[in-house]
Amino acid sequence: MVDSPAKLSHHPGSHVAVLLALPLPTAYDYRVPSQMVLSDGDFVRVPFGRRQVNGVVWGAGLHDINKSKIKDVVECLPTPPMSKVLRLFVDWVGAYTFSFSGAILKMTMSVPAALEEPKPHFVFSLNPSPPIFKMTSPRQRVITVLKKGEPQQELGKIAHEAEVSTSVVSGLVKAGGLLSQRAAPTFKIARPDGNLPGLKLSEEQAAAGEVLAGDVVKGGFAASLLDGVPGSGKTEVYFEAVAEALKQNRQVLVLLPEIALSAQWLERFERRFGAPPLQWHSDLGPTIRRNTWRAVAQGQVDVVVGARSALFLPFSDLALIVVDEEHEGAFKQEEGVIYNARDMAVVRAHLENISIILASATPSLETIANVKRGRYKLLQLPQRHGGAKLPDISLIDMRVEGPIAGHWLSPELVEQMKRTLEAGEQVMLFLNRRGYAPLTLCRTCGHRFKCPNCTAWLVTHRRGVGRLQCHHCGYFTTLPECCPSCENTTLASCGPGVERLLEEVEKLFPKIRTEIAASDSITGPAAAAELVKRIENQEVDLIIGTQIVAKGYHFPLLTLVGVVDADLGLSGGDLRAAERTYQLLYQVAGRAGRSQHPGRVILQTYMPEHPVVQALLSGDREKFIETETTAREESKMPPFSRLAALIVSGPDAVEVDRVASLLARKAPHFDNVLILGPAPAPLSIIRGRHRRRFLVRAPREVNIQHLLTNWLASYAVSRGIRIQADIDPYSFL
Repeated sequence: MVDSPAKLSHHPGSHVAVLLALPLPTAYDYRVPSQMVLSDGDFVRVPFGRRQVNGVVWGAGLHDINKSKIKDVVECLPTPPMSKVLRLFVDWVGAYTFSFSGAILKMTMSVPAALEEPKPHFVFSLNPSPPIFKMTSPRQRVITVLKKGEPQQELGKIAHEAEVSTSVVSGLVKAGGLLSQRAAPTFKIARPDGNLPGLKLSEEQAAAGEVLAGDVVKGGFAASLLDGVPGSGKTEVYFEAVAEALKQNRQVLVLLPEIALSAQWLERFERRFGAPPLQWHSDLGPTIRRNTWRAVAQGQVDVVVGARSALFLPFSDLALIVVDEEHEGAFKQEEGVIYNARDMAVVRAHLENISIILASATPSLETIANVKRGRYKLLQLPQRHGGAKLPDISLIDMRVEGPIAGHWLSPELVEQMKRTLEAGEQVMLFLNRRGYAPLTLCRTCGHRFKCPNCTAWLVTHRRGVGRLQCHHCGYFTTLPECCPSCENTTLASCGPGVERLLEEVEKLFPKIRTEIAASDSITGPAAAAELVKRIENQEVDLIIGTQIVAKGYHFPLLTLVGVVDADLGLSGGDLRAAERTYQLLYQVAGRAGRSQHPGRVILQTYMPEHPVVQALLSGDREKFIETETTAREESKMPPFSRLAALIVSGPDAVEVDRVASLLARKAPHFDNVLILGPAPAPLSIIRGRHRRRFLVRAPREVNIQHLLTNWLASYAVSRGIRIQADIDPYSFL
């Protein structure tokens, strides 16, 4: 961790700059009131307009401000101050992502209730020497509950079991029949033990683990790519570095792309270290989030595993960050503050002066480029652990061996599914498309069901309550019985989703047990854990899944993976289409044959000659990376240049076009800097807002944020118009 100088104290009457947890561009000055001394990093409450808001003391304020206008700090909040490193990180992320620092600060203060001292927690017990008081039937029931049950109980529990109101219990306390006393906090934190022995590692694993653990011992910034094939034991290897951090009594952060799917990872962690880590994600309740945030700030938490937002927690003594599945697009936040948690994790590790591990079976080209430039060290695990073999991959040319009309599974794939199921093994079908069908149209007049808020077709969902739904804004409506244009009932579903695939499978294999694994059906960690348990217990024969099944699962009896549409995602002209498709299909293929039973992967494709399909078939990952890298370099695209997108949006298309045209006329002109646009975004309307895009490409040495700042300085704000920057865009929708 960066050494901090002695804290600068701000005494009564002095001015402090307070950064507010609001999307504002700068800190505001406040006066330190009498009887209060503040330090940089203190959490405070200050007046702002007609309300009071939370913020952090960012440094000394200015003294040439009109004294009649400056207001006093209201309160210094009872929580440990924000570290200098985290404050530097807030400013850095704000500058890099072209966002207000206050918006970044808000992400670090995502649980305002955690800034307050927890409310006192009391338990109640019988008074062994009670005075004489009036006994009633409700009071008697309370006394009976405490005599027969635990001698000390909480107010709510007593009232519930005695079937009385809480006022009855409170009345007994006032009458002297019960005693109340402050209890220890109910939020108990198990402490993982880094000294417990781990699994026996192979020579390759042990060597990699020793390097990663050694970086933690040495201290200082060190970035490593742990590149291993699926099933090579990457998790157990980076656990060696986690163990070393725990031995030093320091903190660890592990970022996972889909925390809802972390059931097996959590089990592995607890087996290795004897206690679970604390989790951080949006599905946690407010009380757990408040307690976790405060415990992290107070240094009471050893390990946190979380989604990308966990990167902004106020760790007090961080020693290690791990970004698992570093290539995953889920680490990119596309709304609000737009940032890539993988890249920002590297920045935080650098500022903290600690180790960071990026783990993946299919590293991103950006990470590979950083290895080649000498910024990251490379540790490779080319073999599966325990002698398991990588699966055999074959393809089916759907132009020659495709199914009959209205079906989606080729005869060859169906035959392989039949053999696998008869052998008592499990099958996974992969189709990265939720719902029943991506489009519904009328065969009579051609009407297509479209979202009223977005330029997107409504997806048909038939499981549960049938509906048409937009996957961009969430709009939904019930499934219609007839066409709204011509009133005919000739509605047709076009293309397959996972629900439609299930329908076909159930007709082919009516007696097997099937399960859909998609974000519609896996709504949180508990649901994911339940599904994983059922698959491990062989209560499921066939899984039909979207991309969420590609992330790190280990099912010993899963031996056949069928990719229903290997071409999905290869079209559309997206910069990363080939890379993302390869990564996704390679990861999906890696689910097969991870134990003693050999695995097979079958790719259904209409483009067997495509480089992605051929790379998967040959198993030559390095050739694909080389080809894709060369193509990026020749086209001067990342990681060999820098990209930024500007999105102009608003409810009025005419005004959006006017502002976009104005910006185009004022666009800067520099050698080697290319500015494209404005053009309608591929999704030109989302949530009722019309969208126009600029794309800026510049050499790596160009400060693209400075370029955007100067460009937008010429723009006068127009009501209803929003201009948002996306630095290093990942999606081009």
